[in-house]
Amino acid sequence: MENTEKRRLSRRNLFKGFMGITSVAGVTAVLANPSVKEEGSISTYPSTPAPHNAHTQMGVVGDVRTNGFNPTQFLTDFDYGEDSKTLGGQTVREYTVVAEDVEIEIAPGIFFPAWTYNGTVPGPTLRCTEGDLFRVHFTNTSSHPHTIHFHGIHPGNMDGVFEIVHPGDSFTYEFTAAPYGLHLYHCHSMPLKRHIHKGLYGAFIIDPKDGRPMVKEKREIKELVMVMNGFDTNFDGDNEVYAVNTVAFHYQRHQIQLRLNEPVRVYLVNVTEFDPINSFHLHGEFFEVYRTGATTTPEYTDTVMVCQGERHILEFSFKYPGKYMFHAHQSEFAELGWMGIFDVIDQEAPIA
Repeated sequence: MENTEKRRLSRRNLFKGFMGITSVAGVTAVLANPSVKEEGSISTYPSTPAPHNAHTQMGVVGDVRTNGFNPTQFLTDFDYGEDSKTLGGQTVREYTVVAEDVEIEIAPGIFFPAWTYNGTVPGPTLRCTEGDLFRVHFTNTSSHPHTIHFHGIHPGNMDGVFEIVHPGDSFTYEFTAAPYGLHLYHCHSMPLKRHIHKGLYGAFIIDPKDGRPMVKEKREIKELVMVMNGFDTNFDGDNEVYAVNTVAFHYQRHQIQLRLNEPVRVYLVNVTEFDPINSFHLHGEFFEVYRTGATTTPEYTDTVMVCQGERHILEFSFKYPGKYMFHAHQSEFAELGWMGIFDVIDQEAPIA
């Protein structure tokens, strides 16, 4: 046991050290352990070359390829499905979700053999309105049995626990969307921790019929989806990489630009496996927390702790221009990738 613990700590400390002092090639050399295999073991390829004048921010060099998944675009990508009406006038929202085995890049040059919904981790952010007929056509093209379990209220035969969908098969989930709030969906096949950790999860938003109240400024609000997750790159039951929306340090390399006094709403979902609690801390401001997005009475703070499967809506705006960090308030998580920056600019300045 003692040797195992030393090995685990060594891998995490080496990852942090290499992220701070050396190239991506050094990181991948440390993490690529040919004796550890899962569907062919970790793949490590050369990362996208950094620009000639690239410099390290918190030690991160290079960048991930964003042709398959772009965390910046994911922030504001809401899937409302194909809409139609029933004979009785009820809105129907229809989605197609496919389970696929896909290798994803979670840090520069570090690839992870993921199980995905629609080829990405997280899967698409599904969005509808309370009372809509919510219909998801699920097809499993992967190598393992999967399901989709939606948090919320629905019949037992639509719960995604017993309706196992084997490779090559399909199933349609259908129920009236309720209650309004911020939810999530994930695979509920056993072993549960493996199916979730491998990437089968996403955010599920049900808007109130009359819309969610604006913040005090009563102006259009900027909405961002942030799914907190982690990755066990050597399959020892301990995460080596943490992120929001999968790619370590992405929002530090690609800062999120906001305008001064612009109302912001963050849909925060935690699906981090192997750690009981994750967190969100905002520098330079406080935010209002609407727990599960289903309450109209917020709390006012700058840090919120979130268990796995828990989710909250955060609303805030910045009173002063500048660059402000947001990150997990577990320092280890922040050092291993769960770190970003809001770049707050004056109203007159152009958004890059």
